[in-house]
Amino acid sequence: MPLSDNTIKPKPLVSWLRHNRVAVFIGALALYALLTLLVLLYYPDDVEQMSWVDREVFNHKVISSYQLSDNLTQQQVIERLGSPDITAAVKVDNQIYQLLYYRTHRSAPDGITTADECTALLFKNRLLVAIGDDATAQYQAVSRAP
Repeated sequence: MPLSDNTIKPKPLVSWLRHNRVAVFIGALALYALLTLLVLLYYPDDVEQMSWVDREVFNHKVISSYQLSDNLTQQQVIERLGSPDITAAVKVDNQIYQLLYYRTHRSAPDGITTADECTALLFKNRLLVAIGDDATAQYQAVSRAP
């Protein structure tokens, strides 16, 4: 009398997975890296949802990447960084100068943002013309002019 085979035979996919564990691991790792990259590239940072610490780091990183030769508009900067922490504006000889301050470092944990805790961006007719201390100096010179 022949003995019956009571062993359960694995399905072809399960068998393949067991024999190719390294390939499965590498594939899963590649899929994870691809999904992470897609999120980083296509999911924009929302500055309104960031903690103040994260926002300072974000502002510093973005502003330090700006070059005056990039011809950035005020709208582009606001779309990327959100609303400024402090603003000032003056109109001189039909030219509009706007100074936007974005907090990039905290010097006193008092809950109040001051200009010395920010990096200034100067716009002339809504085009970025100066960054940092140079922006503040240019704005003060223009706003004092008769």
